[in-house]
Amino acid sequence: MSSDLTIHPDASVSSPQADQPNPPTDVAMQSFEPPKVQFRLYRPPQSKGGAPIELPDAYFQPSPADLKAAQASLAARSQSLQNAPLRTQAMREAEDKARRAKWPTTTIRVRFPDRTQLEKAFPSNNKIRSVYAFVRESLREDVKPIKFVLYQTPPKRELKVSDPNVRDLSLFDLQLAPSSVLHLKFEDESLNHITVPAPLSPEVLAHAEEFPIPPDPEEAPAPSGGRTLGSSSSSSAPGTSSASKTGSGTTLGSTEKKIPKWLKLSKK
Repeated sequence: MSSDLTIHPDASVSSPQADQPNPPTDVAMQSFEPPKVQFRLYRPPQSKGGAPIELPDAYFQPSPADLKAAQASLAARSQSLQNAPLRTQAMREAEDKARRAKWPTTTIRVRFPDRTQLEKAFPSNNKIRSVYAFVRESLREDVKPIKFVLYQTPPKRELKVSDPNVRDLSLFDLQLAPSSVLHLKFEDESLNHITVPAPLSPEVLAHAEEFPIPPDPEEAPAPSGGRTLGSSSSSSAPGTSSASKTGSGTTLGSTEKKIPKWLKLSKK
């Protein structure tokens, strides 16, 4: 006698593998790494003589002597370009392409009125508006609506996004590559005093670090393994033939050569 085994469609067949939980994947086992900070923030450098003097805008205006020196430099450059050999269009394009390939990124350091400096590297083909956008996103929420301008000095050169001679040029075309320092000035004069801290967001201020101070050349240690400039030759080992004598006319490591008679001046 045979009996048919029927399985109800709602019945589930359990298996040892089905009862086991899913093993953790490699992605879940990996520890989460926070994104790296793409900028650097330097605190105002500490000066020994106290707070620096706040300079007015008239200080950054070029004097007649500065204009005269700039005119002389421009005239010398024009003269050198006129005397330079002629170059074809292909040669000029190749030189420009080589310069752009040499500096693919441009490091911009924005200096606030209190001398806080915000630094970031941008692609050299970016426009100046990318620098403005980065600075604005770094400000506090209550300061973001306030307009500001970035400029270079000396001489003072404002880089406004509204200027058609500036907004359509890349950072490389603006001669900011490979690195430049831009000053920041708000329309609200109360934010432009040197005693007012930079109005940056707390997230940005959390990454502040001390401004790197260059080493003092007078306190730099002498290079090891050799004599410094100005040291006398008396420190060489005694008895060596390379030691020079005062007034002997010979140098270190050289032998005395006889002068031909026809080169000697006659004594009269």
